[in-house]
Amino acid sequence: MTIRSTLRTALAGALLSALAGGAFAQTVIKIGYTPPLNSHYGAGAVTFCGEVEKGTQGRYKCQQFPSSALGGEREQIEAVQIGTQDAVITSTGPVGNFVPEIKIVDIPFLFRDYDHARKVFDGPIGQDLLTKFPSKGLIALAWTENGFRHITNSKRPILKPEDAKGLKVRTMENKVHMDGYRTFGLLPTPMSFPEVFGALQQGTVDGQENPIPIITSSKFSQVQKYLSLTGHVYSPALLLLSPRIWNKLSDADKKVFTEAAKASVVAQRKKVDEDDASGVAQLEKEGMQVVRNVDKKAFQDALKPAYVAYAKEFGEANIKKIQDVK
Repeated sequence: MTIRSTLRTALAGALLSALAGGAFAQTVIKIGYTPPLNSHYGAGAVTFCGEVEKGTQGRYKCQQFPSSALGGEREQIEAVQIGTQDAVITSTGPVGNFVPEIKIVDIPFLFRDYDHARKVFDGPIGQDLLTKFPSKGLIALAWTENGFRHITNSKRPILKPEDAKGLKVRTMENKVHMDGYRTFGLLPTPMSFPEVFGALQQGTVDGQENPIPIITSSKFSQVQKYLSLTGHVYSPALLLLSPRIWNKLSDADKKVFTEAAKASVVAQRKKVDEDDASGVAQLEKEGMQVVRNVDKKAFQDALKPAYVAYAKEFGEANIKKIQDVK
């Protein structure tokens, strides 16, 4: 083979390689969330990313940033909104600051149980709320799940609202939550999630409130003595995507992303169910004192003044519409 023919073969090979590379150009999706990879958020993210990669034949691939690697939830939502981050799985805690219409779902004791909550979010009410996001610079791919929230603290067992009086408890930056918690006698202290463990460890706050999957995966048993199963708020979550990514997708790829989000919901809810089933026993084993016989009616009665305000803000008919879903 002459030098000329060798060069010709090499150039042809390089050209074919370049064309092949162009055909399989890969876009990396940066997806963040505040809990660790082994959490229910991680379960949802792993499923979403796997389905996206499979459905686009590897043209889209995820890079995951768990454990608040990209900041707290509010910071990540802002980053998705402006396009410096591609996706986030977040509780609704800070989302009402961006999309006010969804604040209604954060009302304490609004949902009876998981079946009720999931029917609301999978049904017309939840799906209509998803349509409110694009005008605020966010694409909501799906309602996923965080779980029912419970109170932990380092001071004393909480069975009724009087036991909660005066306790300084970290909350999300969520006015609906905070207004309700004040009626229990708690002193709500809004704080970004990455700061919570240190604040509990140092005694800056006495307690916090979160679903069992967050309490277990965040190892709060190391810095909290008491867990009260108040179930005072059902905390939904959302899989949000940046319009910068969404608007570049073909219709076929949009369908892939949407179906991947649905699959992630199934995976995340399954992990929540598993953690709820085993998590309380795990926390007891780790040394927490668990209060199961919480007087929920007393907490609901204490919340009545807040419900008057909620009815004025959201409309009594809208609240009843959610409560009436069977």
